Amino acid sequence: MKRICVFCGSNSGSKPIYRAEAEKLGRLLAARHIELVYGGGNVGLMGTLADACLVAGGTVTGVIPAALMGKEVAGCAVDHLALTRLEVVDSMHTRKARMAELADGFIALPGGFGTFEEFCEILTWGQLGFHVKPMGLLNVAGYYDPLLSLFEQAVSEGFLRPQNRAMALADTDSEDLLASMAAYHPEPVGNWLKTADHL
Repeated sequence: MKRICVFCGSNSGSKPIYRAEAEKLGRLLAARHIELVYGGGNVGLMGTLADACLVAGGTVTGVIPAALMGKEVAGCAVDHLALTRLEVVDSMHTRKARMAELADGFIALPGGFGTFEEFCEILTWGQLGFHVKPMGLLNVAGYYDPLLSLFEQAVSEGFLRPQNRAMALADTDSEDLLASMAAYHPEPVGNWLKTADHL
């Protein structure tokens, strides 16, 4: 994987460990010469992640809609550094499509509605066979336990096939998650629209 897109919060969350793990992931990507693709902001975990990657000598590409330039304050928070590349696009839809185009894989750090939506959309694209890239949740301090439980419930209730559920990788450690992503081999996508009687 040469580029990984990371979805994460524009807030930092209530626990110091969220920032610490964002910093760790940023440094890890830099150390492995994996380019970071992210939402382009310098606030919250977005800014922490980008700054850590840049300070460690990494390459960072931000993609941000023009309408969010003021809210998310595009770029990085470290005064003497600048993003390797910042792309300003016309909409959230274009932002997501462009990040997906650039990336070889996807990671979600803790975040809110936007992070949930971005990760679940990229999962859906994988389920539909639009891409075969690895997708993982960095489950910091059990943050994503409820979402992972929901995925399991969707399987047990007949709304999600086990092989599609398996597309959502998860780990509490960033190095282990990257290892799982590197070894990812998705099952071929068949007819995912099945009646309950045929699941």
